[in-house]
Amino acid sequence: MAFLGRKVCTLYPQRFCQWPAPTECPVAEGKGLRVSWSPFHHGGHYLEHWSCSVDAGEVDGNSTTLSSISTEGPEDPCRMPEESSPRRTPQSVPYKDLPHLVNADGQYLFCRYWKPSGTPRALVFVSHGAGEHCGRYDELARMLVGLGLLVFAHDHVGHGQSEGERMVVSDFQVFIRDVLQHVDVVQKDHPGLPIFLLGHSMGGAIAILTAAERPSHFSGMVLISPLVLANPESATTFKVDNYNTDPLICRAGLKVCFGIQLLNAVSRVERALPKLTLPFLLLQGSADRLCDSRGAYLLMESAKSQDKTLKIYEGAYHVLHKELPEVTSSVFREINTWVSQRTAAAVGTGSPP
Repeated sequence: MAFLGRKVCTLYPQRFCQWPAPTECPVAEGKGLRVSWSPFHHGGHYLEHWSCSVDAGEVDGNSTTLSSISTEGPEDPCRMPEESSPRRTPQSVPYKDLPHLVNADGQYLFCRYWKPSGTPRALVFVSHGAGEHCGRYDELARMLVGLGLLVFAHDHVGHGQSEGERMVVSDFQVFIRDVLQHVDVVQKDHPGLPIFLLGHSMGGAIAILTAAERPSHFSGMVLISPLVLANPESATTFKVDNYNTDPLICRAGLKVCFGIQLLNAVSRVERALPKLTLPFLLLQGSADRLCDSRGAYLLMESAKSQDKTLKIYEGAYHVLHKELPEVTSSVFREINTWVSQRTAAAVGTGSPP
């Protein structure tokens, strides 16, 4: 076969997360052409389809030119999606109009950034809980911005305005990987600044595992009712919250596959606790029916951190930052004071490399 050139076409919508790669290319099928597959990427980000390189040559004595395997034309199954049909959120908003990042699986994640008016003193990543989204942390974020901090977050895969089947993740590690990716992106723009983690419920488990993966990277962590031990009742109560009217909340029942990932996360968190050495503030309601309050005591006993603080709110439920006014105001004060003090201690040294 005389090699005449190479043409790249794209088989769409073959999902990048499906393995192995496709075995046939409709353009090259039946033409005796060599085809090699690779994940298609654009601008350094993987998208959700495969690309193939097709070697054009002479087949059975007949010259096969590049034009004969062109991928152009509406009838071509290998044609790329039109630029006029951009990637959209589950709510049909084009991602090009929204702050977002593309994770290692090619999924688009919606991001939020709360920035101080001046140069930030430190960075805070907020990790939301299961079924919700990062927009529910606007009040907390604004309070932290008032301390001169840059706060950032994204909707986890399968949540809010990010891509992915609702409340489904292939592996809980995907959540940790995406957080570290986002942290690296923001720190690249703000080198030398100390960085903190803030997580609630499932987001607390994500924060714990993120901190354990990079033991000396973060300057501190705030945990609100973190998922350390699941409560057998598996239910919670919301006293004064707009949870039931929020259109971005996923109210579908817990899928078995997601429940398995949460149980795996609990097991991983328990193993990770002895690796924790960073300062942390832990806030927990005694009447939490979702994340067992015994998990808070287990965290305090197991973590190797020298600077660790636990505050129990008697009679309070799961979402302490959206509780009765006396509880929520206390939670905000505790976080404000703790973060202010740790930021002051960390400024000038920044996050360790």
